[in-house]
Amino acid sequence: MLEKEQPSEEVLAARAYLSAVAEPPASALAGFVEAHGVCRASELVRRGDVPALVADEVEARREHVSGAEVLSAARFAGIRLVTPEHPEWPHERFAGLTDATAIGLPGMAAPLALWVRGSVPLAEALETSVSIVGARAATGYGERLAVEFGHGLASAGFTVVSGAAYGIDGAAHRGALATSRPTVAFLACGADIDYPAGHSRLLRAISEQGVVVSEYPPGASPRKHRFLVRNRLIAASGQGTVVVEAGARSGASNTANTADALGRPVMAVPGPVTSKASVGCHEMVRGAKALLVTGVGQILETLSPLGTIPFEEARVPGLETDSLDPHARQLYDALVPGEEVSADQLAQESGLPLRKIRALLPALELAGLAMRNEQGWSRCA
Repeated sequence: MLEKEQPSEEVLAARAYLSAVAEPPASALAGFVEAHGVCRASELVRRGDVPALVADEVEARREHVSGAEVLSAARFAGIRLVTPEHPEWPHERFAGLTDATAIGLPGMAAPLALWVRGSVPLAEALETSVSIVGARAATGYGERLAVEFGHGLASAGFTVVSGAAYGIDGAAHRGALATSRPTVAFLACGADIDYPAGHSRLLRAISEQGVVVSEYPPGASPRKHRFLVRNRLIAASGQGTVVVEAGARSGASNTANTADALGRPVMAVPGPVTSKASVGCHEMVRGAKALLVTGVGQILETLSPLGTIPFEEARVPGLETDSLDPHARQLYDALVPGEEVSADQLAQESGLPLRKIRALLPALELAGLAMRNEQGWSRCA
């Protein structure tokens, strides 16, 4: 099905060339492509007939890249190129990046193309999605919650999006993989590279059940700056972003800031106040940049339409005494489990008139909150 819907080979080769020739996010090149069309823009870039801002982004590689060769190498590695011309492109998710660029926010351009490993259609996977990010040096507490969140959100029909890193990312993916839902991993290197190497089996499992995605062409090595650039795609791909653990300055905080700039809800999980791994989460909540969440139900409540609560756990459990009127509650508080007292004693203890006590005690008995025996009245255990 995907092959029948693919754009022309000319468009694919042009997108492959532009994807390889410029280092993302390449805002000037993105605008140039929008103005001239992808095939014409590719031709002008190769000739060097471009504005100065575009030249700055493409000059170093424009004569050293072949779109057809990059495309061929990708196909050989089992990777397909997904472009904005394809129905598989997640237009709704990336519209926020385009809008952010239009109002002048730096480094927010939508990707020119995406290299995808895995058979699940990308737009379908991201139709209902949530991003989960956090510290690489996560604690056992953080990893346990990430697994629970990944599993719970996937079970509720959400695709979990993350970066396949050690710590929180990997735990969230593993939780999602335990269900039948796909999970999406965005890499800061070529989609053919298992990074980190210790997650090669995890990435293989993700590609079999979901997709591994990169805006970098096959063979591109991971670089420090590419992780921050990649984070905007994770933030844009979820309906909201959950930060499980984050240091004071971290990639997870960067992702959360991007999600906030895109107008997506940001949620942060509290941790021990002594934990360095939770400093970033606490600062987000303290600065009103994130909503505090402690469970899957609260995340679903945040992502759901206003006024709906999909999971019972999002509600605070009620008490049997919540429906009592003030006088009945006052009398109930005066009763003691296992200690029988008379109505006169209850009047003195509660401060209520004796006639009121005698009227309320049978009602409490019928409600299963009080019991009577030969010695007097006591509270039911």
